[in-house]
Amino acid sequence: MRVISGTKKGYKIKAPKGQDTRPTKDRIKESLFNILGDISSESMVLDLYAGSGSIGIEFLSRGACKAYFVDRSYLSVKTIKENLRHTKLEDNSKVMKSDFAKAIGLLDKENIKFNYIFIDPPFGQNLIIKTLKRILEVDILSKDGLIIIEHEKDLILKEKIDSLKRIDYRSYGNECLSFYIQNSR
Repeated sequence: MRVISGTKKGYKIKAPKGQDTRPTKDRIKESLFNILGDISSESMVLDLYAGSGSIGIEFLSRGACKAYFVDRSYLSVKTIKENLRHTKLEDNSKVMKSDFAKAIGLLDKENIKFNYIFIDPPFGQNLIIKTLKRILEVDILSKDGLIIIEHEKDLILKEKIDSLKRIDYRSYGNECLSFYIQNSR
């Protein structure tokens, strides 16, 4: 894996060793950022189920202000910290060893609003809807915020999930990206 573009273009990123992590493929990552376009220097990013931290690091490389990385695995957290050190992006990041629900609650207490929330849970564990519901219980998505979900093709996500509305869907073989905004927009 590598950083695709931005100030850290070409830096190699490690994946956690010996785990069943499924890092986002470079071609999916490249497509994602082509869809998103320019990243504002004021953007706040939440990378849930972060694994290697590849997505949050890509956001930082492309100009995001700060990225928060959440993973409950010790090995993933260790790998994310190593990748941030290697890319010299530690000052623009915070790494949390926690499950998604607890981390979202802590971030809400800090009154942080995210422009981008990337969700890439382990496949087959029914975590996407639980994660979305937890995000909607609190107030961490900015008014114009975007939730991006990487999921298996066999998982069909509804066009509307509570107050969220899907605005885009892309398929890449067995993996897909779904993009959601608050329905009030």
